[in-house]
Order: sequence, then C-alpha cells, then structure tokens
Amino acid sequence: MILLRKLLFPLAILYGFITSVRNYLYDKGILKSYSFDIPVIAVGNLSVGGTGKTPQIEHLIRLLSPYYRVATLSRGYKRKSEGFVLADANANAEIIGDEPFQYFQKFPQIQVAVDADRRNGISQLLAQKEKPEVILLDDAFQHRKVKAGFYILLTSYDDLFCDDFIVPTGNLRESRNGAKRANMIIVTKCPPNITEIAQENIKRKIGLDLPVFFSFVEYDDKIYNQKGSLAVSEIKSQEKLLLAGIAKPKPFFDFLQSGNDVVMTFADHHHFTESDILNIKSQAIDNIIVTTEKDFVRLEAEIFAAQLYYLPIKSQLVNSSETFDQIILNYVGTCTRNR
Repeated sequence: MILLRKLLFPLAILYGFITSVRNYLYDKGILKSYSFDIPVIAVGNLSVGGTGKTPQIEHLIRLLSPYYRVATLSRGYKRKSEGFVLADANANAEIIGDEPFQYFQKFPQIQVAVDADRRNGISQLLAQKEKPEVILLDDAFQHRKVKAGFYILLTSYDDLFCDDFIVPTGNLRESRNGAKRANMIIVTKCPPNITEIAQENIKRKIGLDLPVFFSFVEYDDKIYNQKGSLAVSEIKSQEKLLLAGIAKPKPFFDFLQSGNDVVMTFADHHHFTESDILNIKSQAIDNIIVTTEKDFVRLEAEIFAAQLYYLPIKSQLVNSSETFDQIILNYVGTCTRNR
C-alpha cells in the first residue's frame, strides 16, 4: 500500500496543483465567497477523516446553546435524501446522515440541518421563523463558497497535517498552506498526559502564529441504550461483541476489549444491510453488543433493543479549556453585538 501511494506521487502533485489554483481564485476574489450577518464557525480538517470533528462540534453545542439559538449544518454524508433538509420528528440516519442524526437526538434544543451546498443551507436556516443566532458548519474547511467568520482546524496527534502529503500519496485534501485560513488549531486524540514540552514541539512543527490547543478523547464510564445503562467496569471482563464503522476504531476497541470478545469492523459511515444485521446477530448470540454513538443511530432500529449499547465520548482539552471557551464566546458575542 505504501509503495502504491509512492507510485501515485504524480497524481498527488496534479491534485495539489488543482486545489492550489482553486484556493488562489477564492483568495483573490475571482471565485466568490459568501459571508453572512451571523456568527458562523467552521470545524474541519485538511486530511481525510478521523480527526474527531463530531465530539468537537458537540463541545461547541454545549458551550453555546445555553446562551444562543444554535444550528448545525452538515453535508449529511451518505444520506439518501437530497438538497436542504431540516431535521424534524421524521428524521433518521438515512434521511440526514448518522452524525447529524446523533446531534439531533442528543441536543433537542438546537436546529440540525443538512445541505451539500452550505451557502443554500445557511440561507434556508436564516429563512426559518425561529432562525439561529449561531451556525456551526461541520466538516466545511474546504467549502470555500461560504466564508465563515471563524475556522477551527483539527489535526490528529498521530497524523499531523504538517507531516503529511496530498492524496493519494498522503491523506491531505489540499496543501498544508490551507492551515493559514484557520483562526485556531486543535491537536486531537492526544495522550491525556501529554507533556508541555511535547506540546511546544508540536507548536513549533506547525509553525503558525495561531492559538493551538490539545485535546484527548474521554470515554464515558457507562454504556447506554433506550432501556438503561451498564457500568463499563462491569462489562469489560464479560464476553461481548464490539462493533465499529468509524474511520479509526482501534482506541474504541482497546478501551473495551477483553480476551473473548468478538470484534467486527466496518467502513466509516457504513450502511448496514440485512445480511450485515443477520451476521451481527449470529456472531453476538445472546451477548451484549457495544458500538459507537454514530453506529448506534444507524443500528438502533435493526438490533434487539435490550442487546445493543453505545459508548459515548467527549472531547476534553488537556489544559487551557477556559481560554478556548473564552475565544469562542468572544467571537460570537462580538459578532452578535455588531449585527
């Protein structure tokens, strides 16, 4: 696989040239970007998948929704609907996508919308009777048609954008120079005990005069379903089936796995077929099934309710959480006052 990626180096150069020309046209105003009279925060990355956008969006929802009417706007990856959709009582993962449906179920106080055309999506949200006061754009760092007011760039601790290269040789969607559009950078999935020296080394490697924060994944101490919850400490040693259809499932498995567990891995955003469901049930037998939140919203109606559980996660900053929160609140508050 590594050899093949190296052989595809000419394609990476061509792709990098195309994306650089596109960015240049937007930077010079030849291609038009649209801004809106409302705080818009874009969360995204330069690489392909797996940097922890969902828990970061959820952190922003928890931070902002007590003070403002918040909406999330996502593409709705692999959904079966088209165009603009505002989540309502009929919404499910097939209609709006798994991550937006997760937001919709966890945060009933916000609006959740999907539209591949973010400009149209924002316009539609602002046309609602109860229009939002803040919009969070999920995975929109490369969506240059909309000019967000604040950009948060995520990069994984074990796969920093500054060490990477453009696809297909590497995992970058565009040149590393794209990081200059960010207002802040969060290095995600760090060891919880990462030292200040290691943080400073990464900041120097990134080499940008921007606030850089470091976060880690915090797992809940319970697993949940519609019937109730179980303590992780109780189920770790018992036989179970662990299932994940996410970009980088290894930490999830490592946290829960014991010697006799059955482990099933699917592609990110996998649509579970009837055959998949039958296979999962036959592998689980009478044991509990533990999956991620994102997979749970796609499997919930397909697996016996008492058998399927999910493990919640949160994004926690290693330090300086108050500084991070204040930067975001200052941006939103300033925009709101200046309207």
